[in-house]
Amino acid sequence: MTLQTPLWQRLRPVLAVDAPLAAIVGVLVGTGLFTLYSASADFPGRFELQLRNVLMAMGLMWAAANVPQQVLMRHAAALYALGVALLVAVFLFGVTKKGSTRWLNLGHDFQPSEMMKIAMPLMLAWYFHRYDNVQGWRRFAVAALLLAIPVGLIAKQPDFGTAMLVLSAGFYVIVLAGLSWKALAALAAGALAAAPVVWHMLHDFQRQRVLTFLDPGADPMGKGFQINQAMTAIGSGGVTGRGWMDGTQGHLGFIPERSTDFIFSVFAEEFGLVGGIVLLLLYALLVLRGLQIAAGAATLFSRLLGGAITMIFFTYAFINIGMVSGVVPVVGVPLPFFSYGGTALATLGLGCGILMSIRRQSLA
Repeated sequence: MTLQTPLWQRLRPVLAVDAPLAAIVGVLVGTGLFTLYSASADFPGRFELQLRNVLMAMGLMWAAANVPQQVLMRHAAALYALGVALLVAVFLFGVTKKGSTRWLNLGHDFQPSEMMKIAMPLMLAWYFHRYDNVQGWRRFAVAALLLAIPVGLIAKQPDFGTAMLVLSAGFYVIVLAGLSWKALAALAAGALAAAPVVWHMLHDFQRQRVLTFLDPGADPMGKGFQINQAMTAIGSGGVTGRGWMDGTQGHLGFIPERSTDFIFSVFAEEFGLVGGIVLLLLYALLVLRGLQIAAGAATLFSRLLGGAITMIFFTYAFINIGMVSGVVPVVGVPLPFFSYGGTALATLGLGCGILMSIRRQSLA
């Protein structure tokens, strides 16, 4: 490069940022902060803490964008092994809160299951890259076992939402690696056949969530209160919304988790159907850009990893908006780049950074 080279081209190797992806994430984060300010009006200090979380996530994104794919591939198995070891430690002597044992006390409470959202697709992408020449069902059987171990440990905590996200992350890698449609059909049939057994294995509160999803009006002032109020808030927004800071359901306290898992109901009430459609388009653009990066990746490892991370973003958004809208049962899944919380935002930032690293490698 010479002095005549435009400044942005000279900074590009240092910033390691994919401009379209960064722009989409920036708009989502900005809109999320805008909504959280309204949703957390009754929670002093929460908006300021979220600003700190955003800065941390952006720092992690930039750091991950500067990590070469070869380094990720080299340490994938070690990260997976560390994650599984920490999950076993949680099972043996974890910290219990509200009936769930999900944390380890390492100076402060740490939730190891969150790291598996990244470590799981890393491990399986490395595995399929490493054994690309191996044919037959055994390759997929080993991958299924690698996936089942952490998912089982997380479900035991119990943390059905995180278990489902880790399962999805690994499943996307397996499908992208070439799992046949016949095998997928067999898995679907097996899942349906196992449904009665799984039902009896669920905890009482998990079964209650499914029953509430099937009939939200059965206990409108109890188990169904939050989902009914969330849907009321969405309907209250109409076409154009009530306006920023003017939502009634959220500001009058009818939605208990309005700054975390149910923040979409606050957004929909204040910005209406138009705002909801714009938000869905932003998530569609995020997924589209991620798939573009994955399709142009230089190696099988990067293609599988990029595709899986992108589909994790889709799963986050689909499940969260679906549960708030009454389309899927309520589980603990935040809205990407919107919901208050540092751990999930850090995971999302890492995922975006890995996508940028993949793009950087493909350009090179």
